[in-house]
Amino acid sequence: MSDPKVKDCPSTPGQLVLAQMLRDELLDLRLEEVVLDQNGYVRATLPANTEKKIPVIGFLAHMDTSPDFSAEKVNPQFHSYSGGRIQLDSEGLYFLDPEQFPELNDLVGKTLITTDGHSLLGADDKAGIAEIMEAMRFFKNHPDIPHGTIKIGFTPDEEIGRGADYFPINEFGADYAYTLDGGQAGELEYENFNAAFGKIEITGRNVHPGTAKNKMINAMQLGINFHNSLPHSERPELTENAQGFYHLVAFKGTVEHATLEYIIRDHDRDLFDNKKHLMQSIVEETNKELGTKALKVSITDQYYNMREKIEPVFFIVDMARKAMEDLGIKPLIIPIRGGTDGARLSFMGLPTPNIFTGGYNYHGRYEFIPVESMKQATEVIIRIIQKFAL
Repeated sequence: MSDPKVKDCPSTPGQLVLAQMLRDELLDLRLEEVVLDQNGYVRATLPANTEKKIPVIGFLAHMDTSPDFSAEKVNPQFHSYSGGRIQLDSEGLYFLDPEQFPELNDLVGKTLITTDGHSLLGADDKAGIAEIMEAMRFFKNHPDIPHGTIKIGFTPDEEIGRGADYFPINEFGADYAYTLDGGQAGELEYENFNAAFGKIEITGRNVHPGTAKNKMINAMQLGINFHNSLPHSERPELTENAQGFYHLVAFKGTVEHATLEYIIRDHDRDLFDNKKHLMQSIVEETNKELGTKALKVSITDQYYNMREKIEPVFFIVDMARKAMEDLGIKPLIIPIRGGTDGARLSFMGLPTPNIFTGGYNYHGRYEFIPVESMKQATEVIIRIIQKFAL
């Protein structure tokens, strides 16, 4: 798990332990230029085995899991799925039920890796790491298959929006890259949310409730009022596809002081800016009504929609789409309702669309992934590399 409260990189020691394991595995695979740097980034190179001039392609995945749900004592379970409910825990409290997760109906006959109900699984994004590793193993075992120079990168702290903060993009040396960090088989994404973090701090005034009329300022009530002033329909549980939202992720308070924390998302840059402006205007209007600066707002942009950086080199999306079609996988080109390292990297000068890993229900106890989808993701990586070499 990464930790947004810690400013170090990586933000948690467990990520560095995993980074060391991955470095050792890359060395065992006899890749070259294997590096684990002081910030926990792991890099390696599969050298070209042809004289043909081919773009240098990178593949990346992140090492951390979400800080929003326990990743302690992850205990994967394998199920040959024949339909119906899957009991996750031995106590019988948690089930994967097709009535709640209808995607299960399309996965009968697959081998599903699930949690045991007490932690997340971590397929986001250890599945991506495994798929990249397996693709590199394939090329080391098949040196007769021509390929260009391939760069591998494993990053920390993606889940807290800091995965590209210290990424050594010049040393990485790729012309284009792909992140392996998506959902179900076939997903291919080249646009994502514009993202910001918003914090509302409210200072109240506590007075005995018996004599509080026209004197008390209840910071929690002002927080409730602020939240209810935002558009009701623009919340994550009421939006889909390219629709943006305000997501209240934390609300803490007393009469004297309250804090609200939001993530703000929209694919459209103008609508994204409008969302931020609305929050600021609500604060200004509330303070004007109160005659005091009880509310303060701070908004920090986190990342932007990578579409504007991908479209000038759209052939890299077409290459991934054609690779999937070659393998009989139906491409699902959809906007990401979230962000990846690829968004940040694209604005740093490395165009990086995203490819599926195959998982479902990330960030919670109902996370699962079909083994067959992981195999397909590995095959897509291999096929992309082959197509660039044609």
